[in-house]
Parts: sequence; structure tokens; C-alpha cells
Amino acid sequence: MVRGGRWAVLCAAAVLMLAGCGQRATQAKPGFESAEKLPEKLGKDGTTILVGDPDAKMTVHLYEDPRCPYCEKFETTGGSSQLREAMLDRRTRTEYTLASFLDDRVGGSGSKKAVNALRAALEQGKFVEYHEVLYAHQPEESTDGYTDAYLLELAGKVEGLRGPEFNTAVKNMKYRSFVTASQKAYERAGGAKDPEGPGTPTAAINGKQIPTEYNGLLYDSDAFAELLQKIYAKPWEWEETSL
Repeated sequence: MVRGGRWAVLCAAAVLMLAGCGQRATQAKPGFESAEKLPEKLGKDGTTILVGDPDAKMTVHLYEDPRCPYCEKFETTGGSSQLREAMLDRRTRTEYTLASFLDDRVGGSGSKKAVNALRAALEQGKFVEYHEVLYAHQPEESTDGYTDAYLLELAGKVEGLRGPEFNTAVKNMKYRSFVTASQKAYERAGGAKDPEGPGTPTAAINGKQIPTEYNGLLYDSDAFAELLQKIYAKPWEWEETSL
């Protein structure tokens, strides 16, 4: 668990919250106008999707499965809005590792199809927008609702995304190898302690994972905003905590 003064106090409030599936700082330069303007690209490792200013002082690494209802909670009513503001202000950049383990656990292929579609959206420079749309219209976990038809329907809500290249990539699972590699990257992130992966959603800030017992911070927008701001202001205190 987190030890050391203010971090323990900040995190303690999260203990009673859900655990998951399995004063703003001065800006060094102007922020981005909107989420659609955020830079996005595939990382050199071939699996991590990078969003935001690459020179941002802080890095948040998120592990998500598109079918995970707790990821939906984070993305729609939880800390995601605060993370977006931090990216727009150039305080942080976000790295995404997309898992698809829920297909095997619950049945179906919706997670894999959604991850493939998100990779196709990245190719069109529309990952940020499409990612937001998918979680805003996430089907029930048990229904395996991310079909080709539904993914294409949702893509129609993102201006400029639909087209022959994207449509074909979705229907033919063009990025199947990316889906597999991304799932393996998620599993590696769990280490020896969690060989099946750290669970979703999981967040690591500046390389240090928020402990599972404090994952409730992800669903409390104000608490997550405070955590981000404290780490941004005094990153060495976060780095020196014992987890």
C-alpha cells in the first residue's frame, strides 16, 4: 500500500470504492484546443498507443479492455475527463495498452473486434474520438455487442472516420496481429504477481502503478484530479513512495 503522509491520506478515501475488472499548474506553452487536436501515434513497441504532447512532464499509462464495464465507468463518469484536461493543458500524455481477455472470460469476440477497430481508427488519426465513442456506447459486457456492424455504426459518429479503408479493416480484422500483441503486452504488465495481467482499468503514473486497493481513485473525478495535480507539482514525492 501507499505509505508516506499525504499520499496515504489521499488514497485512503478510495478503499471503499469499486476495484475494477479483474489550483492548476502554470503551463509552459499553450494547450490544445480540443481532444480531437491531441497528437496520437503508435509507439515504437508496436502495441502502445500514445496520445498527447510527447514532451509532457507526466505520463499516465492505462490498461483497458473495451468490454470492461469498470473501464466504461472510468471513461464516462470517472477520472477520464480530468485526464483529458491534463492532456489538453500539456501537463500529461497518456499511453494506452488495449487488452482483450474478456472475450475468453465471458465469451465472444467483441473485445478483439473493438481493439482492431481502435487500431484502424488510429491509422486515420481518429483514435481519441473513436475511443470516446466506444465507451459512451458500450454494450452490456455479457452481450458481446461489439459486432462489425455496431462498430461501423459507431464510427459514423466520428466525422471523417468511415471510408473504404477503415470499413475493410474492421470487417477483415486487418490488425489481428496488433490485437494479439497488445494482449500479450497487457499480460506482461502484470509481472510474476499477475501473469494474466494487472486487471482493467489499471493506471500507472510516471511508471508507478496505482495499487489495486486504491483503484477507486479512477472512478472519483475530483480525487483523480487531485492525484494528478499533486504528482505534477511534486513528482519526486510520488516516485519516492513505497507501494
